[in-house]
Amino acid sequence: MTAALIGFAIVLVLVLLRMPIVFAMGLVGTLGFAFERGGSIFSERGLKAAMSMVGRQITDTAQDYGLSVIPLFILMGLFVNKGGLARELYAVSNAFLGHLRGGLAMATVAACGGFSAICGSSLATAATMSKVAMPEMRRYGYADGLSTASIAAGGTLGILIPPSVILVIYGLLTETSIGKLFIAGIVPGVLGILFYLFAVRWSVYRNPQAGPAGPRASWGERLRALRAVWAVLLLFFLVIGGLYGVFDFAPLNLTFSPTEAAGMGAMGAFLIALSRGGLDWRTTFEVLKDTAFTSAALFAVLIGAQIFSNFVNLAGLPEALIAIVTAYDVPPFVVMLMILGIYIVLGCVFESLSMLLLTVPIFFPLVISLGFDPVWFGIVVVVVTEISLITPPVGLNVFILKGVVGDVSTGTIFRGVTPFWVADIFRLALIVLLPALVLFLPEQMGP
Repeated sequence: MTAALIGFAIVLVLVLLRMPIVFAMGLVGTLGFAFERGGSIFSERGLKAAMSMVGRQITDTAQDYGLSVIPLFILMGLFVNKGGLARELYAVSNAFLGHLRGGLAMATVAACGGFSAICGSSLATAATMSKVAMPEMRRYGYADGLSTASIAAGGTLGILIPPSVILVIYGLLTETSIGKLFIAGIVPGVLGILFYLFAVRWSVYRNPQAGPAGPRASWGERLRALRAVWAVLLLFFLVIGGLYGVFDFAPLNLTFSPTEAAGMGAMGAFLIALSRGGLDWRTTFEVLKDTAFTSAALFAVLIGAQIFSNFVNLAGLPEALIAIVTAYDVPPFVVMLMILGIYIVLGCVFESLSMLLLTVPIFFPLVISLGFDPVWFGIVVVVVTEISLITPPVGLNVFILKGVVGDVSTGTIFRGVTPFWVADIFRLALIVLLPALVLFLPEQMGP
C-alpha cells in the first residue's frame, strides 16, 4: 500500500510539473511494477516483468474489439459538426427561449444538450457552440461572463448525455454494461440542463443587464425551426433506439451492440453531412485525420492508465483500502462522500479523462465491496468529472472557450461559471441522495 501511495503522489507531482499524464502514469506504473516484482526498480527480474507487462498491455489494448467504439463515436461527432447540426439546434432553442431575459444563454444550454446527444464530447460541444452562439449573444448585448459561462457549462453535458465516450471508457474499464450506462445518463443529463437553466435565471436576476430579452419568434418560425432538426432526431433515434432494441421486431429484428450503434451513427452522420454539402474530399480527409489523432491520444492515455492500474493492483492498494474501511467500520455513505471530495479536489488539477483513468481502478473495487451499484457509481463519477471541466485552475472547457473567443479573460469566464458550478453541486447531491434517479431506467432493461 505504501508503494502505491508513493506512486500516486509521484504521478501528481509529475503532472503538476507539466509532464503529460500518459507518460507520468506509464513511467510510474512501469517502475512501480518492476519494484513490486523484483524488490528494486533496477532489478533485472523486475524490469523484465515490467517490460513484459507493458508489451502485453499495449497488444491487448490494440486488439480489444470493444475499444473500436471510441473512434467511431469520435468520427460521428466530427461529421455532425461538419453537417451544421449545431446551428439548427441553436436556432430551434432560440425560437422557443430567446424572448426571455437570459433566453439566448438558456437556448445555448438547451442546444448544447441536444448537440451532446449526437456528439458525445464536451470539448467538441463547447468549441462548436462557441462559434454558433457567441456572436448572437454579443449582438444582443449579453455580458461576456454569462455568454461564455453558458457555453462552457453547457458543453460539459457532452460527456454524460448518450452517446458518451467517457461512459464507454468507464464501461470498458469496469466491465459494466455500456447500454445501461448510456440509458442511466439520460435523467442526470436532463437534470443538468434544467439546473443550468436555473443558473442562467439566477444570473440575470442578480444582473438584469447581463442577459437582455430578445425578440419573440412567431409560432410559424418555431415550427419551421423544429422541422429543420429532423436529422438530429433521426440520428439520435438510430443510435440509441438500435442500442436498446427499438428495431427488434419482424421483419427487422435488429439490436445493435455499442460498436454497431457507433458505426451506424458514424455512417448516418456522414450521409447527413454529405447531403448538406458540408463535405468534400479535403474536409473528409481532415475529419478522418482528426479522428485518428484523437483516438490515438485517447488510446495512449488508456494504455498509460492500465499500466499504472496494474502496478496499483499488484501493490494491493484497493484491497488495503477495503481492509481499512472494514476494520474501522466506516459507514458506506461516509466513504462515498470522502471519494467525492477527492474527485472535486483532483478536478482542480486534472482534466476529466485523466482523472477517471487514474482513480477508477483504485476506487471501483472499494465502492463495489460497499454495495454500491456500478452503473450508479459510473454516472456519479462522470457528473463529478463534468464539474472538473469548469473548476479552476484547470477547467478545460473554460480554456477551450478562451482559445476560441480570445478577447475574454479567463477570470471573467470563471466568475461567470460560478452559478453553474453551484448548480452542478446541487445536482450531484441529488443523484447521490436519490440513486433511483439514475437506476430507474436501467432497471427497466432487465439483467
